[in-house]
Amino acid sequence: MIYSHEVEHQCVVKQGQMHGAAPIPEEGKWVKSKEIKDISGLTHGVGWCAPQQGACKLTLNVKEGIIEEALVETIGCSGMTHSAAIASEILPGKTVLEALNTDLVCDAINTAMRELFLQIAYGRTQSAFSEGGLPIGAGLEDLGKGLRSQVGTMFSTKAKGVRYLEMAEGYINRMALDADGEVIGYEFIHMGKMMDAIKKGTDANEALKRATSTYGRFTEATKYIDPRQD
Repeated sequence: MIYSHEVEHQCVVKQGQMHGAAPIPEEGKWVKSKEIKDISGLTHGVGWCAPQQGACKLTLNVKEGIIEEALVETIGCSGMTHSAAIASEILPGKTVLEALNTDLVCDAINTAMRELFLQIAYGRTQSAFSEGGLPIGAGLEDLGKGLRSQVGTMFSTKAKGVRYLEMAEGYINRMALDADGEVIGYEFIHMGKMMDAIKKGTDANEALKRATSTYGRFTEATKYIDPRQD
């Protein structure tokens, strides 16, 4: 340890009461976090790339400082999906500090890691007050049956109005309009359920039929449109 000349000639003033780190909530316990291994929790957050052309939702399940589970969801440029594939291999097994200082390929994923680190380090996790935390695999629960990201994709113009393309329920097949031309419901295809059925040997047409459902006052419509063609 090197001290400056000025510090070397200063007199010693003893430090008073040391209270230590303030406790933070972690998996149903109050923890005075001093080392990376003191950190546990599941949380998720969003990051974005520098030109703000894409975003990443990152979910991490950390146990005793180690990332045990990672869910990487991206939207934006096509290259981000490949970056997510690489990042998902990189993250598990690393400490949160290692992950913070590792190139996760995509700027949006790196930013998401930074934002999550802040949440985790300050005890602002989803599992902060869950006794024992959440099991490894809890991140998949956000995806639901079929294990697909919850995506909303809508397009609209002043001239022609709105087109629903994708909802949390799935791929929008038809939109239902009333007599005034306003949207009153839609028909959707749950892609995850359909693909699961096809993989199990169900005929594709039958699988499509089983995975198709409606929302809203779909049956009361006076007109149905295909949002990708009409």
